[in-house]
Amino acid sequence: WFILQYMSGFGNEHVSEDPRCPGALPEGQNNPQVCPYGLYAEQLSGSAFTCPRPTNKRSWLYRILPSVCHKPFKPLEEGHLTHDWDEIEPDPNQLRWKPFEIPKALQNKMDFVSGLHTLCGAGEPRGRNGIAVHIFVCNTSMMDRCLYNSDGDFLIVPQQGKLLITTEFGKMLVEPNEICVIQQGMRFSVEVFGETRGYILEVYGAHFELPDLGPIGANGLANPRDFLVPVAWYEDRQVPRGYTVISKYQGKLFAAQQDFSPFNVVAWHGNYTPYKYHLEKFMVINAVAFDHADPSIFTVLTAKTTRAGVALADFVIFPPRWGVANNTFRPPYYHRNCMSEFMGLIKGHYEAKEEGFQPGGGSLHSMMTPHGPDADCFEKASKAKLEPERVAEGTMAFMFESSLSLAVTKWGLQTSNRLDKNYYKCWEPLKSHFNPKCK
Repeated sequence: WFILQYMSGFGNEHVSEDPRCPGALPEGQNNPQVCPYGLYAEQLSGSAFTCPRPTNKRSWLYRILPSVCHKPFKPLEEGHLTHDWDEIEPDPNQLRWKPFEIPKALQNKMDFVSGLHTLCGAGEPRGRNGIAVHIFVCNTSMMDRCLYNSDGDFLIVPQQGKLLITTEFGKMLVEPNEICVIQQGMRFSVEVFGETRGYILEVYGAHFELPDLGPIGANGLANPRDFLVPVAWYEDRQVPRGYTVISKYQGKLFAAQQDFSPFNVVAWHGNYTPYKYHLEKFMVINAVAFDHADPSIFTVLTAKTTRAGVALADFVIFPPRWGVANNTFRPPYYHRNCMSEFMGLIKGHYEAKEEGFQPGGGSLHSMMTPHGPDADCFEKASKAKLEPERVAEGTMAFMFESSLSLAVTKWGLQTSNRLDKNYYKCWEPLKSHFNPKCK
């Protein structure tokens, strides 16, 4: 009977109740002595109680049983998650990965949790400052189990296969070229429809927000109204054989058993919610005279640090757009950066490296490691006729950029067996064009 519906707006104060129980939201207060329908009131806080109002995040959930009703948590040895950034020696090289392999269900059933693999990261969750980049590969749905992240927020970027995500706030369908954010503490379960793959940016200690627009003005980039929040949906379902609640806590997984579905929230209100966004909605800003604007003009979401203008992590996309710059080398320029840049590809071919960088793979250019167009791209762009052209048509590349120096895991460098050891060779054909007699 359930039709997927959403409410729009980034960071709004939303109210929602399942239509099967009209009036489930208490009127005029959050925590009445007796809630409608005999529900329990439970607050989920995403910020300190005393945060200033613009950054104060919380939601009230009205549920059949409170979340506290579970057996003790026990360690769960599953997946390939870590925040041990010292398990292998640092590697400053340009790194590129071939598409990460999705196991066949007949050989190895793997759901979203068991298919999580940490690729790189920095910082640690106990100090509430850091990030991690994970790859997920899965071929089966989560059955009678859910996950919540005690450490931080998950920004999920599906690349192959759609995700039907059930949360305490309702359901979201997230397809490739869409993203979703499941914020700290929110329980969710992922249903898939075949071989599925994607990327996750996890941030500890900050929430994602829309970047400031500065001289762009009031409108542009990702518009707040295009972010979608699920509507309330509940199931009153007993699970006598046990429902598993998995917590990602201090970088490790723990599992607790209970005998009912955790998706028993009949109504909720607040500004702390999961949400999704379609990348085609992004209003691209670009240079229309000469040279490049910085890639920060492509920022969809940012997680800020306490230093003005310095991001813990930015989520940046490179969508289809027009290139019109005069007397300009139009692909990305050669660059050394005080930030770390992880790139992924959802579909198509990335303009600066049309060969080798494939959908479902990735690259990492670490702090101050030089990078830029390969030799073939440089030669073509240097000789191209400069006329208006569509750039990146039919593609979508993205970047997780961070002010932290990222360490790569043993899985990323060795176990995954997807590292392209010939990546450096794409720059070897670059040759000198220097002629001191010709300006």
